[in-house]
Amino acid sequence: MGAGRGRRANVVKQRRNSSMRSFYILLAVVAVAGIGAIVWQSQRSSGGGARYVNVQPGTAEGYLLGNPNAPVTIMEFADFECPACATWSTVQKPDVVQRLIETGQANLRFFDFPLSIHSNANQAHNAAACAADQNRFWEMHDAIFRGHPDWAGNSRPKRAFERYAREIGLDLNAWNECYESGTHMPRILANQREGERLGVNSTPTFIIGRRLRPGVLPFDELKALVDSAMAESNAPPAGAASTQ
Repeated sequence: MGAGRGRRANVVKQRRNSSMRSFYILLAVVAVAGIGAIVWQSQRSSGGGARYVNVQPGTAEGYLLGNPNAPVTIMEFADFECPACATWSTVQKPDVVQRLIETGQANLRFFDFPLSIHSNANQAHNAAACAADQNRFWEMHDAIFRGHPDWAGNSRPKRAFERYAREIGLDLNAWNECYESGTHMPRILANQREGERLGVNSTPTFIIGRRLRPGVLPFDELKALVDSAMAESNAPPAGAASTQ
């Protein structure tokens, strides 16, 4: 009788172990499925903007405004969702363009530097990059900064970007296809990595010659930095500016 009870206990124990193994296997499957759903969701367009995870950097290029042969380049590292960047772009930049860029003393090269604290920054940089495909980067750049309150922190930022794309005359089908695909995210990431390599850690940050200056630079300070860089390069001003 004792032996029989032992065998029955062993059978019950085996069945219990088998049930537990099945439970843990099912739990693992559910966990993997959950993780997969999270990753898929993070890659979808949510409210008109994908998050674009696991992007490998491409080549840092920036976007040029002015004569490519100007003796000085003003490198601007900015985040489209950064209020200080919007202030510089809408208040100081027009004066810089008129008095330094159009006169050929310097050119301006804008580099993407989206900050992780801004939920819509990547989408904004993506919108501008897709406009660049149609030679309208600076028009989209200006529209995004002018309309900063319309989309910054908004749950559906693409609505504003699409309106800007329409207003500046883009082919909306081509722009939308580019925007949803995230084609230019490697370039955006590369521009950001270049800034990090150069010591940028806030926006806006300007690099002029060998000098790095964070913050919203007034025209006089920026002009002094351009003059110093020009003197150091010992190069005369270039001719009339062009826009790319």
